[in-house]
Amino acid sequence: MSYSTLLVELDSAGVAIVTINRPDKLNALNAEVIAELDDWFSKAASNESVKGVILTGAGPKSFVAGADISRFKSLGLVEGKQFAEYGQQVFSKIENLGKPVIAAVNGFALGGGSELALACHLRVASTNAIFGQPEVNLGIIPGYGGTQRLPRLVGKGIATELVLTGAMIDAQRAHSIGLVNHVFEPEALMEGAQKLLLSIMGKAPIAISLSLEALRASDLPLAEGLRHEAALFGKACATADFQEGVDAFLNKRKADFKGR
Repeated sequence: MSYSTLLVELDSAGVAIVTINRPDKLNALNAEVIAELDDWFSKAASNESVKGVILTGAGPKSFVAGADISRFKSLGLVEGKQFAEYGQQVFSKIENLGKPVIAAVNGFALGGGSELALACHLRVASTNAIFGQPEVNLGIIPGYGGTQRLPRLVGKGIATELVLTGAMIDAQRAHSIGLVNHVFEPEALMEGAQKLLLSIMGKAPIAISLSLEALRASDLPLAEGLRHEAALFGKACATADFQEGVDAFLNKRKADFKGR
């Protein structure tokens, strides 16, 4: 299926590159972008050809420079809540995909753009990337998960400062606080993202999916999280990939995982 605001490439290894394609608007999120992300990630969940995803923005300046502010003028109490809930639903769909999703941040990642990157499992950035949650400058708060995912990733103190000041930070600062996993020169960003994704995709697919599920529970109370981990560990032990991995290790050969 073709999209108006997304470019999608899928290679033979199963790497899907999804590019938000509104460079004249710095790839700002409008209703159409959100709806198309919703549609594509809904289908990717059951598409066996998709093994992993790199999400990025078109052009050299911006990953996603926030939301389409012109739309905000129509928001009131009810509309604002609905606006936030739908964006949260779509971003949670990305987070819960069960396949690794890497944000390749190639410029501005502000507001909803930062929140979109936060919904991905890993983030790599070019040296010209800029992150921020500037919503307070508009008299609102982050609504697509920023107040929830950011403190879980970088700690409540740093997240509180970033949200309350609306400050923007560069890629090196983002890396130093744990917001970004790796920083690359702009021309090496996509290669770095693909190399990282392929290293993950070489592991057992079910183990990757179960690991992502277990990691999502890391904000639960410890006892509850441990119970969840044990149950998922049991599921992994019941797979053919587990038997293959153990046999390959014991026989000093490369494992041939089938995702079963």
